Amino acid sequence: MTERKPPTRHIVLTSHPGSGPKPLPVHWGAPTAAERGPVVGTFSQASQRNVIGAHAGSYALYRALAIAAGKLSPIHVPDLTNTSPAETIGPFPQWGNPKTIVSLDPFGHLVSEAFADLLKAGWDIRPTIAVTKAHINMPEFRDAIRAGRLKPDGDILLESGDVKVTKAAIEPVWFLPGVAERFDIDEKTLRRGLFEQTGGMFPELVTRFDLKVFLPPIGGHTVYIVGDVAALHDPKRKVACRVHDECNGSDVFGSDICTCRPYLAHGIEVCIQTAQEGGAGLVIYNRKEGRALGEVTKFLVYNARKRQEGGDRASAYFERTECVAGVQDMRFQELMPDVLHWLGVSRIDRFVSMSNMKFDPLVRSGIEVVERVPIPDELIPADARVEMDAKKAAGYFTERVPDAAELATAKGRRLSE
Repeated sequence: MTERKPPTRHIVLTSHPGSGPKPLPVHWGAPTAAERGPVVGTFSQASQRNVIGAHAGSYALYRALAIAAGKLSPIHVPDLTNTSPAETIGPFPQWGNPKTIVSLDPFGHLVSEAFADLLKAGWDIRPTIAVTKAHINMPEFRDAIRAGRLKPDGDILLESGDVKVTKAAIEPVWFLPGVAERFDIDEKTLRRGLFEQTGGMFPELVTRFDLKVFLPPIGGHTVYIVGDVAALHDPKRKVACRVHDECNGSDVFGSDICTCRPYLAHGIEVCIQTAQEGGAGLVIYNRKEGRALGEVTKFLVYNARKRQEGGDRASAYFERTECVAGVQDMRFQELMPDVLHWLGVSRIDRFVSMSNMKFDPLVRSGIEVVERVPIPDELIPADARVEMDAKKAAGYFTERVPDAAELATAKGRRLSE
C-alpha cells in the first residue's frame, strides 16, 4: 500500500519585521471594513498574513491534524457562496471605537461583502463570525408552558416548545494593545505572558510587534437572539440578557452540583417573555468551562470538596478550588461586554444574573443595567446550595437591584473615567 503523504508546502514559521512582504495593515477601530482592512490568517498564502495565530480557535489543531494526515489540502480556500449572514447586524457606532471592542472582529461576518474584490483576486480571507437562523428546545420550556409561565404564540414560541432564534458563532480576534489596556498591563507584558505560557507556540508574539492582531487558540462565543434583532439597539424596546459561561456537566448532562442549567433555562424563559412583549432576548454563551479552569480541574475540585474533613461546605468552597487551581476563577469578564457592543446593545432592562463579576464590566463599558433578575429559589438544586452560599459569602453576587441613585453614580463614574 502506498503511504499517503500531505502535499509539501514551505511556509515561514517565525518572522521578523521587514523580513518578508509587507502585509496589509489592520487599522483597528476604523469606522468601515474598507478602512479597517481584512484580518488575514491564512497559511495557504503566507505572504498575505497580517495576524498572529490561526483561525478557528482550538479547532485549528484539528485542521493541522487533518493536513498532517493527508485528509485536507493545506491550500484549500473556502467557497463563501451563500454563506452571508441570515440577519443584518450592524454596523454600529461602537465598531468604530478601538477601545470598545478588542476581543472580536466586528466585521467578521461581513467578509464576503466587504472584501469581495480581494476574494475575487484570490485572497484567502475567512469569516470569524457566522449568523444563521434556528430553533432551540429544552424540556424546561415545555414545563414552563404547562405551568402557565410561558404561552405559545406561534411565532416566537411554538406549541412544541420550540423557540425561534437568530444565532451567531464568534471566534476570538484579539487586538493586543486593547486587550492589554483592559487588564491594566502593557502590551509587552501581555505578549511575553502569552508566548511563555503557551510553550512558545506563537513566536511572532515577541518578534512581530508590528502585528497587533492575535487569533488565540481558545473557544469563542455563541449568541442566541430571541425576537426581533433590531430591538437590541432600539431604545424604545426592552432587552433581556443572560451571559452564561459554559458548564458541560450541568448544561448538557444535568449535573445538579451547580445552578448552571437551571439558570440558563430560566434566562431563556425571561428572554422569551421579553421578546413576546415586543423586545428581544439575548443569551451569550461563552466557552469558559469550569470558570475557565477547565473540566479536569473542575472535577478534581469536586473530589477535593467532597472528600475533605467535614464534607462539602461553603466555608471551604473557594479554598479547595485555590488548592488545586491556584486561583478561584479565571473567567476575567473584562472582555465579555464586547459581544454586546457588537450587537449595538447600550441598555439591558433585565439582566438574568446576580454575578457582580459580570455586572461590573458591563457597567464600566457603558452599558446600562436596569434590573438584575435572580434565579428563583425553587430552581436551585439541593447539591448546589453549597456553591450558592459560598458565592454569597464571597461577594460573588448581589441579591438586590441597585436603585436609581446608585445607577446614576455608576454612570457618572464611567463618564469621568
